[in-house]
Amino acid sequence: MTTPENPWPLSLLTHNIRLYVDRMSELWVEGQVVEYKDRGPTRLSFFTLRDVDEDVSMEVNAFGGVLRQVGEGFDKGARVVARVKPSFWEQNGRLSLHAAEIRLQGLGSLLAQIEKLRARLAAEGLFSAERKKPLPFIPRKIGLICGREAKAKDDVLVNAAARWPAARFEIREVAVQGVNAVTQVSAAIQELDAMGDVDVIVVARGGGSVEDLLPFSEEALVRAAAQARTPLVSAVGHEGDAPLLDFVADYRASTPTDAARRIVPDLGEERQSVSHVTAALDAAFQRRLSRETELLASVLSRPAFLSPLATIHVQKAWLERARLQMSAAIQRVLATQKNEVTRYSAALATLSPQATLERGYAILRTPSKEVVEDASTLKSGDLLEGMVAKGTFVASVVGSNPSGSFLEPKGNGD
Repeated sequence: MTTPENPWPLSLLTHNIRLYVDRMSELWVEGQVVEYKDRGPTRLSFFTLRDVDEDVSMEVNAFGGVLRQVGEGFDKGARVVARVKPSFWEQNGRLSLHAAEIRLQGLGSLLAQIEKLRARLAAEGLFSAERKKPLPFIPRKIGLICGREAKAKDDVLVNAAARWPAARFEIREVAVQGVNAVTQVSAAIQELDAMGDVDVIVVARGGGSVEDLLPFSEEALVRAAAQARTPLVSAVGHEGDAPLLDFVADYRASTPTDAARRIVPDLGEERQSVSHVTAALDAAFQRRLSRETELLASVLSRPAFLSPLATIHVQKAWLERARLQMSAAIQRVLATQKNEVTRYSAALATLSPQATLERGYAILRTPSKEVVEDASTLKSGDLLEGMVAKGTFVASVVGSNPSGSFLEPKGNGD
């Protein structure tokens, strides 16, 4: 017994509490993770576990290996059951739990299964960027899959029409939660994908709990979306939601309204863009026209264009001078050549055999037409042909004098 006169030291109390807590056996507890900080695979990590019904919480610690066995679903907000043993720290009087095993419970287990499925499908390449198809700029027709009388339907239709009034829709109202959601949504995707004039498909659903959005993480629906040849937009839930359909879709819209803004262009913006482009083209044309006009004016201001005949007159005068110079040169050449011809003609006349004959000489030839050059080759009685300046004659040799002196003609009586 303790009394005011005989109290326990505080250290004794904390020591006895620790002894009592140490004798407690392991037990399973259930709660929700409200605070969690991962300190690595080899170090002790801490998180706070809160009762699911009452405002009661305790600190829990566990080694990294224990947390790795839980899987990706262990995080803030996860509901778990843990095999724990209470521990008490004497120094500060703090009571905590040490977890030897942790299991996801309820939604946490579902999230872990979804994460495993996501990893498996990602390994198959269903979420790769290479599979993503570009959305059409202006789709001929938009396939819309939504709930019956759902607000998501109105969000898409109203916002798309506000941006592009000519937008046309092919709507399929199906179950978007519950046991029939996967089958009906998958069938609607396949039906719209088979329609040749549907250029884009939008799967739209408003926000909800994780359980409500579970159909959009079912493997069958995800594979149906992956097999579609038509570009697909996922507009399921809100910004923080991430069903597996978001990963396989060609475009993830944060909300149905965001999907409407993405699948059609804004008519006002496009008109403004066309106006800007038209104005830019007009300005460029005017600049080019002004530049070419200035260039043409500069060319026309040159002397050759101001007085086109001036150049012709200059060239004509040059040609006239050249003609006169050429004519004078030709006359000089002709005079020189004429003098040369006259001189050569006089020389030829002097050296001509005819001129020699005209001076009284004659050319004698034998009957064989050989010119007589040596008198010793002749004998009396030889007939010779004589050529004089005017005509020819025949003579008979009566004698010869090889010495070169003239013979005295003999009389008839001799």
